[in-house]
Amino acid sequence: MNMIKKMTICLMMASFLMACTSHVKQAGDKTSVVKQSEEQLIREAYQSSVDQSKREYFVYLPRGYHDKPDKNWPVMLFLHGNGERGNGQDELDFVMMQGPLHEAWIQKKDLPFIIISPQLHMFGFDKKGISYIDNRSKANIPQRLKHGVPKRAAAFQTSTNIKRMPSLTDMSGIKPLLPQGWELLETDLITMLDTVQAKYQVNANKTYLSGLSYGGFGTWHMASKYPERFAAIAPVVGWGHPSLMAPIAEQQLPVWQFAGGRDSAVQIQYFYQGLNTLEKLGHDKVRFTVHEDKGHDAWTRVYSGDDLYKWLLSHQLNDLKE
Repeated sequence: MNMIKKMTICLMMASFLMACTSHVKQAGDKTSVVKQSEEQLIREAYQSSVDQSKREYFVYLPRGYHDKPDKNWPVMLFLHGNGERGNGQDELDFVMMQGPLHEAWIQKKDLPFIIISPQLHMFGFDKKGISYIDNRSKANIPQRLKHGVPKRAAAFQTSTNIKRMPSLTDMSGIKPLLPQGWELLETDLITMLDTVQAKYQVNANKTYLSGLSYGGFGTWHMASKYPERFAAIAPVVGWGHPSLMAPIAEQQLPVWQFAGGRDSAVQIQYFYQGLNTLEKLGHDKVRFTVHEDKGHDAWTRVYSGDDLYKWLLSHQLNDLKE
């Protein structure tokens, strides 16, 4: 092969690679490569109304956010589980252990949402002898890599057999929420939503709420108290008590509930009555997905996939009453 042919092939390969990795903008006879702005993770400071402590929460800005000053982006409020509690300062990174922020920032999944990810106060849970809190280590917090993504942590193991569980028929004697949960932060959470909406390019009609485990219970509580603020909710491995359902049904707030069929921490028989109550109240926008083969860690499959995010984006507030 002569030198001219070699140079021609090299130039063709370079052009092909550039086309695959960048957008090309032409102006007259000039050609320039336009690169999308990178994802950004911001720590927003606030003072908690619960105890007046100075804390921070994460705001994730998606890829391309800074390139489109006229675009208003969907926003998702995410509530983590019990094991990620902390002081909202040097322990805040624990909220990246799982969920949509983990997928977007650590696993580099291209999610077109502004994600608000706060941290639940410890509220004494570090004095209760809970092993997964006492034995956690900052060394195990996943880090965003410059190139590629880290290996996922192993899923929680379960020895529970795959089997159908009967639904509870009476939940009148069961408390609607777990102790010391996200309901104590409801004022802070609404303030965060208001702050992000005022400070960033947010499409308020596409405001979504999701949470896992303790955050799933928090999702139901916040949806019941503020159903008009959200276009859709997705509680994951956290059931909703029947007593919370009336405001959600009245607003016709779309719900996608997820559970693990082998979950020994938040058992499947508690999920049905709340969802049945919604339907009895005339709510017809309810989905319920049980991952029969999964234990408590059904969330990794849910948040690492695409279906949930597509479903959320199909809803907006001004459609709910139509």
